[in-house]
Amino acid sequence: MDQQEFETLIASEEACRAYLAGIRWPDGFVCPACDSRSAWPLATDRWECRACGRQTSVTAGTLFQDTRYPLAVWFQAIWYVTGQKYGVSALGLQRVLGLWSYHTAWAWLHRLRRAMVRPGRDRLQRTVQVDETFWGRERSGKRDRGAAGKTLILVAVEHTGRKLGRLRLRRIPDAAGATLLAAVQEWVTPGSTIETDG
Repeated sequence: MDQQEFETLIASEEACRAYLAGIRWPDGFVCPACDSRSAWPLATDRWECRACGRQTSVTAGTLFQDTRYPLAVWFQAIWYVTGQKYGVSALGLQRVLGLWSYHTAWAWLHRLRRAMVRPGRDRLQRTVQVDETFWGRERSGKRDRGAAGKTLILVAVEHTGRKLGRLRLRRIPDAAGATLLAAVQEWVTPGSTIETDG
């Protein structure tokens, strides 16, 4: 959708809820408890299943559940995060949305990033480079694997000629062989070539 269509979508809270309901229940309401398709709307933006009596809302079980902000603000956040070519910072999100709290913007950004990870996504394949690195500011004392106060991150990147493809990142507790092997087996298609130190 273009910018004008998006602005029409977020014109009211009712329009946002109707859009979300269309995505969640494209063929009409389905009770999450008993799969019944028969329900009546309640005054509080909820539906009550006629078969089992369970009440549910269009936001229940989604990243919008229990939010105190209007859906229009959430949709603006999604539009902004997915539309930026070089990524988004929490400070930038806070400024664009006019949020009072940096902490709120940070929490929203991480919630959206988690939601954008596709479950069961395809594994990396062909040639994959794997290495680990430390994340954190420079401190005095031991360097490399003995460094205190830093986070160990495992990185795997598809490598096709001169181009880098998809990548995976994970915080890991240690650089033990078993830890590294488990992550590589989860991320990489069997039969691929792994390139790493040496």
